[in-house]
Amino acid sequence: MAQRNTFERKETVRWTFPNYWDMLAFVLVAGVFATLGWGASQMVVPYQLGEPLHISLNPSNLPYYGLRSVLRMFIGMFCSLIVTFIFGTWAAKSRRAERIIIPLIDILQSAPVLSFLALSIGAFIAMFPGSLLGPECAAIFAVFTSQAWNIILSFYQSLKTIPRPLNEAVHVFKLSAWQRFWRLEVPFSMPGLLWNCMVSMSASWFFVVASEAISIANQEITLPGIGSYIALAVTHKDVWAISYAISTMFVIILLYDQLIFRPLNAWLMRFRADSFGGADSWVITLFQRTHILRKFGPMISEVWNRFVNIPCPHREKKLSAIDAGRKSRIWGLIWGASIFLVSAMVVWIVTQIMVDHITLNDWLEVALLGLVTAARVMILVVLAGFVWVPVGVWIGLRPNVARIAQPVIQFLASFPANLFFPIVVLLIVRYHLNVQIWTSPLMILGTQWYILFNVIAGTMQLPQQLLSASKVFQIKGWLWWKKVILPGIFPYVITGAVTAAGGAWNASIIAEVAQWGNIKVEATGLGAYIANNFSVTGNFYKVALGTIMMCIYVLLINWLVWQPLYDKAEERFRLN
Repeated sequence: MAQRNTFERKETVRWTFPNYWDMLAFVLVAGVFATLGWGASQMVVPYQLGEPLHISLNPSNLPYYGLRSVLRMFIGMFCSLIVTFIFGTWAAKSRRAERIIIPLIDILQSAPVLSFLALSIGAFIAMFPGSLLGPECAAIFAVFTSQAWNIILSFYQSLKTIPRPLNEAVHVFKLSAWQRFWRLEVPFSMPGLLWNCMVSMSASWFFVVASEAISIANQEITLPGIGSYIALAVTHKDVWAISYAISTMFVIILLYDQLIFRPLNAWLMRFRADSFGGADSWVITLFQRTHILRKFGPMISEVWNRFVNIPCPHREKKLSAIDAGRKSRIWGLIWGASIFLVSAMVVWIVTQIMVDHITLNDWLEVALLGLVTAARVMILVVLAGFVWVPVGVWIGLRPNVARIAQPVIQFLASFPANLFFPIVVLLIVRYHLNVQIWTSPLMILGTQWYILFNVIAGTMQLPQQLLSASKVFQIKGWLWWKKVILPGIFPYVITGAVTAAGGAWNASIIAEVAQWGNIKVEATGLGAYIANNFSVTGNFYKVALGTIMMCIYVLLINWLVWQPLYDKAEERFRLN
C-alpha cells in the first residue's frame, strides 16, 4: 500500500510539470494573440483625411496586408454572430418580428455593399476624428454587411426546424429561456451556423477590394490589405502581383481553416449523438497532449456552466384565454400601426424627393429592367441548385471527403469573382458571344457557394439512423432522394437559395456592366441601369429609383416564393 501511495505521489508531481506539448501549445497561442494584437494596434494609428497611405506591390508586404484584411473579416464575423443571435432568435420566436426581419434581410442582402460603405464612411470618420479607426470601422462595416445576412437566415431556419421531441425535452427539464438558447438552440444550429460562417468568410473576400479602397469628399482612402493590393495590381495590369495575392489568400485560408474552422468542425461532432468518430484536428490533438494547459479545460467548463445557468426568472403566471387574446390583439394593433406609420413616412419622403425628377416612363422602364434581372437571378439559382445539391449531398455523406473538400471549397468561394470579368469580356468580344447570356454567370459566380455549403451542412445534420434505415430497406434511386434526402435537407437548400439569390442581385450591378481597360460590355438589366446612372451620369434620383425597384422585386419574390417554401420546410420537412 505504501508503495502504491508513493507511486501516486510521484505521478501527481510529474503531472504538474509541463511537457514539450505545453511549450508548443503556448508558443502557438502566444504567437497568434501577439500577431493579432499587433495588427489591431495598427488600426488605431493617427490619420488625417487626405493623408496618403502608400500601398506597395512588393510581395514581401503581403503577409502584413493579409493580417490587416483577416482582422477586418474576423471583427465583422464577431459582429455578425452577435446580430445573428439577437435578430435570428427574435424572428424565429415572434411571428410579427418575422414578417419584418426576414423581408428586411432579403432587401439588405440584395442591396449593394458599396451603398452601405458610402452611407457609413462619413459617420465613422466623424466619430473617430484624427484616427485611422474611422476608415477601418467603415471597412469593417462593409465586410459585416457581406457576411451577416446569410448567417442570420441559417440560424433562423435552424430554430424554426428544431424537432418536437427536443422541444418537449426542454419543457420536461424546465429549462429557462436563457438555458434553452444555449443548451438546445445554439447546439442544434451549429452545423449550419459553422458552414455559413465559413462561406461568409469566403464571400467577404469578394467585397474586401471595395471596402479597402474608399472614396469620400473627393479623397481616396486606401487601407493596407489584400483587397487594396489586388486593386492596385489590376490598375497596373500586373499579372505577377495578382498571382502573389492569390497565393497569399490560399495560405491565409489554410491557416484559419486549420487553426479555427477545423477544430470547430471536430468540436461540432460532440453535438451529434449518432456520430461515430469525430473529425480530426491537430490543434485539438496538441492541446489534449498537454499537461498544464489541459487543467484549464475544467475551469473553462465551470465558467461556461455558470454563464449558461445564470438564474432567469420563470413566468409562472398564466393569463386566461380571454386576457391572452385581448393582449395579443392590443399588441397586434400597436405593431400594425407602427409599421403603417413608418411605411407611410418613408413613402411620403421618397415621393417628395423624386416626384419632380422621375416620370412615369422612368418607372415603367425600371420595372421592365427589374423583370429581366429577376428572371436572370431565378434561372441562375435554379441551375446552380441542380449542379450543387447532388455534389453537396455526396460530400456531406462522406465526412472524410468533407474534411478534404472544405478548404478547397473555401478557396474557390473566396477567389474574387471580379478577377474573372476581364476573361469573360475578352471572350465575348473575340467570339462575338451574346452579351445578355454570357454575362449572366458572373452574377452567380461568387454566390453559388452558399447553396453548396448549406447542402453540405444539412446533409451532415441528417440522423445516422435515418440513413441506416434507408440502407436496410434498400431505398435507392429517385425514391431515396424523394423520401430521405430532399425532405431532410430542404430547409438548408432554401436558405442557400435565398442567400445565393440575394448575392446575385447585389452582384448584378457589376456583372451586367463588365469592363477591362477600354473594352466594355453591357447587358440589359436593372444592375446595368443603376451602375450607369451611378458612375456615368451621376443621376442620384435614378440610382434611388433603381434601388427602390430592386427592393420591390426582392420583397415580391420573398412573399411569393421564399416565404411559402420556408413555411413548407417548417411544417412538412422537419425531422420530428
